[in-house]
Amino acid sequence: YDQMNYRHGLQTLQNTSSHSSGCDEMDIEKSNSLTKVPSFFFSSLSRIIVMAAYGQTQYSPALQPAGPYASYTHHTQGYSMPSYNIKTEDGLSHSPGQTGLLGYSNFSSTPSSQSLYSYSHTHGKNYFCLLGEYHPPPSPPTPGKEEGVPTRRGSDGKLRGRKRASDPAPPLDSDIERVFIWDLDETIIIFHSLLTGTFSSRFGKDSSKAVSLGLWMEEMIFNLADSRLFFNDLEECDQVHIDDVASDDNGQDLSTYNFGSDGFQSPAGAGSLCLGSGVHGGVDWMRKLAFRYRRVKEIYNTYKNNVGGLLGSPKREEWLQLRREMEVLTDLWLTQALKALALINSRPNCVNVLVTTTQLIPALSKVLLYGLGSAFPIENIYSATKTGKESCFERVSQRFGRRAVYVVIGDGAEEETVAKKKNMPFWRVSCRADLEALSHALELDYL
Repeated sequence: YDQMNYRHGLQTLQNTSSHSSGCDEMDIEKSNSLTKVPSFFFSSLSRIIVMAAYGQTQYSPALQPAGPYASYTHHTQGYSMPSYNIKTEDGLSHSPGQTGLLGYSNFSSTPSSQSLYSYSHTHGKNYFCLLGEYHPPPSPPTPGKEEGVPTRRGSDGKLRGRKRASDPAPPLDSDIERVFIWDLDETIIIFHSLLTGTFSSRFGKDSSKAVSLGLWMEEMIFNLADSRLFFNDLEECDQVHIDDVASDDNGQDLSTYNFGSDGFQSPAGAGSLCLGSGVHGGVDWMRKLAFRYRRVKEIYNTYKNNVGGLLGSPKREEWLQLRREMEVLTDLWLTQALKALALINSRPNCVNVLVTTTQLIPALSKVLLYGLGSAFPIENIYSATKTGKESCFERVSQRFGRRAVYVVIGDGAEEETVAKKKNMPFWRVSCRADLEALSHALELDYL
């Protein structure tokens, strides 16, 4: 076998030398001297020569090339996502995966962190930094006890009173990264469209049942506002924000204060006394007005998670029955809205803000009766009845600063127009499916 390989090797060398020019005799002698090399060398040499003759790459057994790496399989879950019908400043509707989907507030500078605020071209997550959950501060045991005052003065009014060292420090407004500005009626709750018949005709519901439930809820809203929230006193002196007259509050203990005999009344034309900032009535009258708004704030914070305790029996049972029937009629509209609100509240640096055209006191009554107290701290509720939504949006923007991203959620033309003007992304809610899509987008961190 070795001799055969030897002859084959010599023949290959000869063939190679015959085709090469300028091969001298010294090279031929070196080739012939191969006969003096042991046979085992020729066996290896012949294999190398044959491989070279056929154009094969020569590899040492220890240097064999590794096989190609297997491609990495991504374990992302596929989703079948509906069109979210998000309206932006360009006036067009987009779906997740499209460029230019969401705009930012029209400010002079945009922080680098806002680059995360876009829809991915895949269904991966943007990783919103879910570092913890939002926990509302504990409520005081009784409405008569004075509310703890935050250590930081808010931009919406001066709060005076005793501070509690045990109160948890809320995140600073300047630390908030995203602000979700909600409309109330026909966005989170179904109320006005029940009375007008719009909801029943649009979604094929029993119109008489819808109107009946709407009237029932209306009665409960104004009953609560009148009996517990001083609406009879405050109707003609409505405020945009609960702390707008707090600067007139001297911090007096209200636990034994008798509101019924303090001589306060809303005189004819009282609305003119409260329309413009800085235009006040007498000092004593303004202090009593501030007392009422402070007590409203205390009642809200005390009962926002226990509305039944505020109503008492048998109103509590009546309220629970009404809530059940409304959820059946509206196909769990409120339940779906509460899911989206809870997802936002679970994020450490996100906040829900409510801007409604309802007067402030009836709006607070609505929020309580619809079970929204845990979603909206009273400081985050604004009434646009007197000033309009654009003015309220401006107040919210000034409060949370330019670095925050603002998302507007609503069903009306007014909030959509203001959002477009301020270059804020707008999420239209026209049906329950829009709320489902909103929750879906929040779960995937698209918003």
